[in-house]
Amino acid sequence: MELVQRIGVPASKIIFANPCKQIAQIKYAAKYGIQLLSFDNEMELAKVVKNHPSAKMLLCIATDDSHSQSCLSLKFGALLDSCRHLLQNAKKSHAEVVGVSFHVGSCCPDPEAYAQFIADARIVFEMGTELGHRMHILDLGGGFPGVEGAKVRFEEIASVISSALDLYFPEGCGVDIFAKLGRYYVTSAFTLAVSIIAKKEVLLDQPGREEETGSAPKTIVYQLDEGIYGIFNSVLFDNTCPTPVLQKKPSTEQPLYSSSLWGPAADGCDCVAEGLWLPQLHVGDWLVFENMGAYTVGMGSLFRGIQTCRITYAMSRVAWKALREQPLPAEQDEDAEGMCKPLSCGWEITDTLCVGPVFTPASIM
Repeated sequence: MELVQRIGVPASKIIFANPCKQIAQIKYAAKYGIQLLSFDNEMELAKVVKNHPSAKMLLCIATDDSHSQSCLSLKFGALLDSCRHLLQNAKKSHAEVVGVSFHVGSCCPDPEAYAQFIADARIVFEMGTELGHRMHILDLGGGFPGVEGAKVRFEEIASVISSALDLYFPEGCGVDIFAKLGRYYVTSAFTLAVSIIAKKEVLLDQPGREEETGSAPKTIVYQLDEGIYGIFNSVLFDNTCPTPVLQKKPSTEQPLYSSSLWGPAADGCDCVAEGLWLPQLHVGDWLVFENMGAYTVGMGSLFRGIQTCRITYAMSRVAWKALREQPLPAEQDEDAEGMCKPLSCGWEITDTLCVGPVFTPASIM
């Protein structure tokens, strides 16, 4: 909350979306005018009512995210059959419920799941309206894929969502639609380069293979300067298996070896990737990993007093040329509409830097 307010986002456009909050965080929201908070149970509702009486609440409903890459409903979300009771309790407590939120989990492989839970949200809206709540916000959650080659393309998900919204929340119904697009925007925005700091050959315990092949089977273990407790924590959060891009492309004649990549932690859990077939690499060689923008750098922390990685910003030649040939006009008024401001890396694919963005600042929640 403090970070987004520091960059100029008004309190009216901030949602404290975590339905499991510390009392100190609720009091901070109340102090700095942040009104929209989520809840999914009676205890959380009572906690908010006591510490932020003027808050406007979003009821977070559970989803079936069992097939998603990262599941949230085990921890967050109220079951549909408990929503009326929660809405009634909110009314008795004089808490204003203004909408519904849900999250189908990260990288959900079934776009139709969104249609199902938009339909569920419509039911909760009707419950709330019947009880006297002024329901006007629907939060679709996040976890949208942000890489090429995803099992389900973002366009497919968007098409299903649009159709469901036309059916259950048609244009003009007075409902504001929000979504969390963090993963979609930043996944492909970062590429990670890490160096090999150590290596060793490990014999595989397979009796009899040495007699058959004339040499004992082995695998090469490479240790990197980053691991799953740092930038590669997506291995834990998203069950990913990072595949490196080699600094030097190997020749077709170059043999490949069974290989694994490990982080710097002194335990047996810090495994970045196994089952790789790589050419012979050396200490000091660099490996590149693409699509490292979501739940990587942002989730990393200082490990054993070692500073986290350095970030170097880059842009395409097209964007660089556009910036040099068409410098942005000097800002005369911070609130001036139509001012040409780059909002995201999406500006790089435009013909000029002065076309209207798809999302205006007022639409980014």
